[in-house]
Amino acid sequence: MYRPITALLALAVSMSIQAAPEYVTIKMEIDVAKPAAEVWAKVGQYCDIGKWAKGLDCEIVSGDGGVGTVRSLAKGRIKEIMVGKTDLSYGYDQPVIEGKFYDQYHGFMEAKPVTSTTSKILYTLMIDESDKADQAAKDADVARRRTQFEGLLKVMKEQAEAK
Repeated sequence: MYRPITALLALAVSMSIQAAPEYVTIKMEIDVAKPAAEVWAKVGQYCDIGKWAKGLDCEIVSGDGGVGTVRSLAKGRIKEIMVGKTDLSYGYDQPVIEGKFYDQYHGFMEAKPVTSTTSKILYTLMIDESDKADQAAKDADVARRRTQFEGLLKVMKEQAEAK
């Protein structure tokens, strides 16, 4: 009878020791001189990341390309689950890995029409930075991610605008 109470107490203590989440949203965008549907056709499939993140392998390991599809990146070191999809967007999540801090990493990519002949590629990341030692480490991580993904947006723009 005391075991459930002891387990519950231990859980409560461990939860109170964890740092409160510090969610950061990183919003990025780039203008593209092509209609959104054309942009999405060139760079928007779930494993197209292998085309615009040069050197990054991508494999669909389960699913049919819709919500619930799982892609494997970097020879299986990264798994991402599609959690939302429209004709011109998708969102994904990285699952919990046992024994590793869960940073709630989520990404969302969209081709957004601006005019009939132009669009924007929007890429948004959301992540919990509470595991970083201090504000400088948090800022450095956000800057690193922004630089990496803004570079990817430039590659996507080039690929989308290519003839």
